[in-house]
Amino acid sequence: MRNTARWAATLGLAAAAVCGPLTGASVASPPSAPASLYAPSALVLTTGHGADIATVTPERAVILNCAPSASGTHPAAPLACAELRSVGGNLDALTARNTQCTKEYNPVLITVQGVWQGKRVSYERTFGNECVKNSFGTSVFAF
Repeated sequence: MRNTARWAATLGLAAAAVCGPLTGASVASPPSAPASLYAPSALVLTTGHGADIATVTPERAVILNCAPSASGTHPAAPLACAELRSVGGNLDALTARNTQCTKEYNPVLITVQGVWQGKRVSYERTFGNECVKNSFGTSVFAF
């Protein structure tokens, strides 16, 4: 139960950091003028060791903003945004590079919550180990 509360707190704080500026921009703009010509693309990515979100404690969380330009706390934001644009924001379409990894089972859980081009995103994936995680999505999961 404690881990679920930690995940909820982490995601809540990250969502507030991502969505806070978005809500402020819409309040400040006149009702007849759009706040931006770009649909929002802001994601919160978390990682932790374990296979089940209910028992995994988040170890790291980053924010990735992709519209109108790449920014956030993600260490490779421009590359990650370009990669996501190339697959239309479909995280399941990210493919593994040809990498040889050990068969050691040390599961790594990745979650992604937020908005991609105005549409809600909720993604969760468990990788067999850190090497397998790093082979998927050259930049998106590299944080």
